[in-house]
Amino acid sequence: MRPGRISKALAAAAAIALALAACTGPEPAPVETTPTATAAPGGNVTVLEAAPFTSFNASGVTGDAATNTRIDAATHSGFNTVDTELKIVKNEKFGKYEMVKDDPLTIKYTINDGVQWSDGAPVTADDLFLQWAARSGYFNDATLDKSFAVVKGNAYFHAAGDNSGLAKTAMPVVGDGGKSLTLTYTTPFSDWETALGSTVSIPAHIVAARSGLVDAPALTLLLQALPKGDPAKPIAANAQLRKVADFWNTGFDTKSMPDPTLALSNGPYLVKSITPGKELVLTRNADYAWGQVPTLDTITVHYEPDADKQVAALAAGTADIISPPATATRVEALTALSSAGVQLQRGDGLGFEQLVLNFKGVLSNPDLRTAFLLTVPRQDILEQLAKPLDPGIELLNSFVFRRAEKPYKESAGNNGTGQFAAAAGTQTATAGNTGVEKAKELLDGARPTVRVLYNKDDPDRAAEYALVAAAAAEAGFSVTDAGKKSGEWLPALRAGAFDVALYGWTSNPTGSIQVPEVFRTGAPSNLNNFSNTVVDQLTEQLAANPDTAKQNALKMQIDKLVVGAGYGLPLFQRTVLSATGPHATGVQYSPLDIGPWNSVAQWARLK
Repeated sequence: MRPGRISKALAAAAAIALALAACTGPEPAPVETTPTATAAPGGNVTVLEAAPFTSFNASGVTGDAATNTRIDAATHSGFNTVDTELKIVKNEKFGKYEMVKDDPLTIKYTINDGVQWSDGAPVTADDLFLQWAARSGYFNDATLDKSFAVVKGNAYFHAAGDNSGLAKTAMPVVGDGGKSLTLTYTTPFSDWETALGSTVSIPAHIVAARSGLVDAPALTLLLQALPKGDPAKPIAANAQLRKVADFWNTGFDTKSMPDPTLALSNGPYLVKSITPGKELVLTRNADYAWGQVPTLDTITVHYEPDADKQVAALAAGTADIISPPATATRVEALTALSSAGVQLQRGDGLGFEQLVLNFKGVLSNPDLRTAFLLTVPRQDILEQLAKPLDPGIELLNSFVFRRAEKPYKESAGNNGTGQFAAAAGTQTATAGNTGVEKAKELLDGARPTVRVLYNKDDPDRAAEYALVAAAAAEAGFSVTDAGKKSGEWLPALRAGAFDVALYGWTSNPTGSIQVPEVFRTGAPSNLNNFSNTVVDQLTEQLAANPDTAKQNALKMQIDKLVVGAGYGLPLFQRTVLSATGPHATGVQYSPLDIGPWNSVAQWARLK
């Protein structure tokens, strides 16, 4: 699922001091003041990114990279965005979408008049139709092998990300003079609100022209005339569709400034220039009026793969905005620059740490699962690994909700994680009443052997292992270090070569489709042989329920059942970080992959 941008305006606060003098009192002495920097329209800020820009199609397999996605966020807009609380925020200046029918689930998208590409062409239903065609896989009839190579048939569009939602849709209907697109789902889908994507990024009229078609409506007519692909009955490749798909796949890939028609924008900024491997310059889109209007004249993007050199550049004043991976050393270095006007934006990211138990092997016994979980020193792990990055961070107490989400507090309070709140932690537990003591009672003298898998090359995971192993051994478990090197631990995880596994997971920013993918029996991301008949029934209902309130109720039930079954324990969310120098303002923390670029329209230069 592609992240969107926050469309809420950044509120600015100004403190005003009023000096009141009594009529009969003496005249007050002058008060010395220090001039305060103020944000002003225009200007430039310099941003450092780790890798160079390589594609104007961040939705394609070859263009799906962090810098491309961030530039896409600055140069394109759409029907909705995602805010810091992981709420979907509609952008009704761009257009509207509505559920016109729930059986079958039918969604209508309508683009407002005046929304246009930077070459003056309107954004239309033809652009939406192409986006649907590319992301749905509707025309593909390929059979793939385990390495995703085509064995037979045709794979036309190579779109990155999950297409499970749009794959459930029939051929769309164009209406309202080419301004609307209506999608009908053959099977209800929980995440319909973001299935088509949060931005409209690829201009159909350019793809049409580059593929030998007259215009965008001609491209839509071509797509409408083609049959749905069936891997069981593949047919000969359609030559014209192949041209269209090939151009969509790689035609927007570039390391230098391309023909301007390949760099079109419908967002707050547009790409002005690219110096290969060195620099990309964005300039304000003067016509943009269907979203938060930007403040800066230009944004200059430079590339620096070394995160510590990014910090040094911020200190030297050669960069204004950075977003390096968070480490305790880096946070300390940035905090030390506060007197020079450097500010940190940090908080919970979408990634989280977890401990998961294998339901096959020694821990197939539910009492042993409970005993092991009672030993996990979650609070000690938090104090040693997470708090140095963010002193305000707390334990994560849900497998299905993140702390920013509104249902989190209720679910965390009812799902059973409370019994593990201070499990085993020698720094936090009450003497004589620790999780270790409770685990000893359950073990009753037994000494089961457990293999703990983790990435040995990750210092944080190694530290987690040391804490977990020590507490489990104290309770009576015989702990085997099953850690593997960075290239080996994931295959071992998929092979089930563990009893306990320490690894991270990244949540989707919105929606519910990821829950069945993890907790359903036999699901692709079910890596620990978890199986629960009631959970299977609930996940089936969840995947097909389009109502958000009902989805949350189902997820709360799943959360409680998963914890109660001894699935494992969530530990904490990973901290995400950005930092700004004294001349940049309006940059907001965001848990999304695009980080500070989520607030790009609110960025301003202090003068």
